[in-house]
Amino acid sequence: MTAVRQDAWSAEDDLILAEVTLRHIREGSTQLTAFEEVGERIGRTAAACGFRWNSCVRKKYDAAIGIAKAQRQKRSYLKKQSSLSGNSAIASLASVDLEEGVYRNETFTEETISIDAVIRFLRGWKSTVHDSSRHIKTLERELRDKEEELAELRSINERLSAQVNEVQSDYRVVNDDYKALIQIMDRARRLAFLNEEEEDSKKRFKMDANGNLERIE
Repeated sequence: MTAVRQDAWSAEDDLILAEVTLRHIREGSTQLTAFEEVGERIGRTAAACGFRWNSCVRKKYDAAIGIAKAQRQKRSYLKKQSSLSGNSAIASLASVDLEEGVYRNETFTEETISIDAVIRFLRGWKSTVHDSSRHIKTLERELRDKEEELAELRSINERLSAQVNEVQSDYRVVNDDYKALIQIMDRARRLAFLNEEEEDSKKRFKMDANGNLERIE
């Protein structure tokens, strides 16, 4: 089963669509058959290919379509003549008459087909290439902007990481100092308690003449 793509049409997709469709027109096949072949090649539905051809690609190949139709009519006529007569000379003359008639009906001459139509075709192709080149330049510019933005974000990330490491280092130092201070305060409190006990143990008493105890300073 062919996967159905949802992405935008690229210039390469449009070129494949044009080449296959023009070939089917020349060979007398239907455009639906051409769209099915293109769909299998680029992973899209025949309906999507038909919509793309009629809405966008077809107008760029008007001259080429005219040439392909003329070639189809010429091919069809020669095939009929070949089946009716084995005389190659008659078939050759008939093909010349048909070619002139086709060009006349299409208001074209052989010179017009070979020069003006080709010029229009090349101009249309040039426009397509120009649009593709402009799109590529736009994408390249956007890519450069994204790369610069990414470089800036990396620089900010490195700076913030350094700041975080510095803060963590300061926190460890402060935490160690706090623990040392608590230890010093605890030691001082124990020493003060011991000094009070020593002072209490050094207190002396004596009995006065009335038989009362009094502390000797």
